[in-house]
Amino acid sequence: MAAASASAQKPTPASPPLDDRAFNEALPPLEATAPPPAPAATASPATVVDPAPADLTTPLPPLATFDPTPPAQTAAQAAASAKPSAVRYEVQISGMKAIGVEPRFKELSALLHDGKKAANAAQIRARAAEDEELAKRLLTSGGYFDGTARAAVPAAAAPGQAIPVTVTAVPGNQYHLRSITLTGLAPEPHRLATEAFSAHVGDPIVAQNIEDAEAHISLHLPEQGYPFVKVGQRDILLDDVQPVGDYTLPVDAGTKSSFGTLRTVGDPVFTIDHLLVFPRFERGQLYDSRKADDLRQALIGTSLLSTASVEPVPTGVIAPDGTQIVDVLVRQERGPSRTLSGSGGYGTGEGIKLVGEWQNRNFFPPEGALILDATAGTQQQALAATFRRSDAGLRDRTFQTGLAVSRQRFAAYSADTVDLSASLARQSTPIWQKVWTYSAGVDLSVSRENPFDPSDLQHPKATYYLASLPLQVGYDRSDSLLNPTHGFRISAKVTPTAQKQNGGGFDKYLNMLADTSGYYPIGGSLVLAARARVGSIIGASRHDIAPSRRLYSGGGGSVRGFGYQQLGPKDENNNPIGGRSLTEFAFEARYRFGNYGIVPFLDAGRVGESSMPSVSGMRYGAGIGARYYTNFGPMRFDIATPLGRKPGESKVAIYISIGQAF
Repeated sequence: MAAASASAQKPTPASPPLDDRAFNEALPPLEATAPPPAPAATASPATVVDPAPADLTTPLPPLATFDPTPPAQTAAQAAASAKPSAVRYEVQISGMKAIGVEPRFKELSALLHDGKKAANAAQIRARAAEDEELAKRLLTSGGYFDGTARAAVPAAAAPGQAIPVTVTAVPGNQYHLRSITLTGLAPEPHRLATEAFSAHVGDPIVAQNIEDAEAHISLHLPEQGYPFVKVGQRDILLDDVQPVGDYTLPVDAGTKSSFGTLRTVGDPVFTIDHLLVFPRFERGQLYDSRKADDLRQALIGTSLLSTASVEPVPTGVIAPDGTQIVDVLVRQERGPSRTLSGSGGYGTGEGIKLVGEWQNRNFFPPEGALILDATAGTQQQALAATFRRSDAGLRDRTFQTGLAVSRQRFAAYSADTVDLSASLARQSTPIWQKVWTYSAGVDLSVSRENPFDPSDLQHPKATYYLASLPLQVGYDRSDSLLNPTHGFRISAKVTPTAQKQNGGGFDKYLNMLADTSGYYPIGGSLVLAARARVGSIIGASRHDIAPSRRLYSGGGGSVRGFGYQQLGPKDENNNPIGGRSLTEFAFEARYRFGNYGIVPFLDAGRVGESSMPSVSGMRYGAGIGARYYTNFGPMRFDIATPLGRKPGESKVAIYISIGQAF
């Protein structure tokens, strides 16, 4: 309203308004106006000439006449487009070594990766921030809950020098357990859980130790009849005055259980009837997760399943002893049953030997394998067919029968043999190594051989008909079949033999062989290994024993430095003739670095004409070997020489194979 009232008032003019005439008279005359000053003298601008109009009737030049090569860059252009060089920096760590977390920090550090180089300073700062958080987490995991960490990156470094980056940790006090409380448990599982919990009051609150202690509960209670134990979320209440904490863990043990029956699902390779061969537990026994896992390992050991799992299934049925009956569910997934494999080796005196094998492990279900073998070598050739029934009525028991035809041409003897054998055994395999092993069998063979013996100057061929009952028992406390590093092995073999020589008499003799080896680790890289072997044949003279059944020494699995079977008595042509007694020793120092190893060794051996083993007249071989360690065992390359070499003996012997010498 005020505005409107004001605008309504009429204003009083201060001077008469200007019209066009008055305005023009007020302007100065054009003649009196000076022109603007001229600009400073500059280069004359280029004259712009309008281009001539294009002649649209002229055809364009063809594309082939153009040069597609880009013009060369000038030095300035190349420098501008060049990739910027990496920024170097150095890292200093303090405060973590004394509390033992520095190695883990260096393993996970972002700053210490990529060769301590970054694209720019911003990337260095990002890595430093990440490492600062890493240091804080490591302090907390070690029980230093009040600890602090800081990473510092300077704005710049002196020209030509790396940027100094520092990561500093101040741990403070380490917290310890003041109390441990396990909740939710009845008296018996509470006692079992307390026994299994490996942390104790007064221990530092280290994350790894706490997690391990909780894992022990999860493992121990299922071994004692509680397969469905559940470990809850821990709670640690820290004291704000003293560096201590109160630990609480809820645990649900579930119902105490006992074994029920077996069930199976999936692609069944084995029926329930055959599955009942494998368990080492019986219905009604207290549940033990170790026995369930043992069943799973046995199924995997058949090599007929690609995957196998074993898990308890509650039935809700309560047994008379108050435990819940749980069935054991086996999940089967069929795997390949056929394999084609090969191996090879070389030994001085034994030559090259290649072995190929085709196998169908379930040709006659369940676990009835058909195996076909072929051996090709410079001194031996063989064909063999074998039927093998694994887990034959009893777990780990194997029935095997086979037919083999072989041709051997060794310096000790020449033999063409047909062999029919059968055995019942419990043997170790690379997947399933056993403590006790045994084998009992029968062997029938016909062999036409050259008996290289000084008393038979004409070296005639003779045909031998042999029947034997090989019996063997072994005790193995080593940690591996192919590469043992600690423990020992003992084995003994007794072979009663009846022999009929074509055109000769009927002979009976007993072949005995005992073998033992031990392994002692020193540190993490060196293993001292030793082996001793003694053998004896009683009941017949050397002349009456078939040459292939006599005792020989020398070779890669015997006394290295000598050729195969070359150590011992020889005939007038310097060919080995074997003996009735055997004594061997071997010593190795196996030093391993990474996947490689060096093995100096000393072997000793003696073959005697009498049946009594002796150490008189022992021969020695020494050498060094190289090892390449693979997932399935070490590749072995040994080179050795006989000590006190005699005329006719090789200066150097070489052996190549898979696995250690013993």
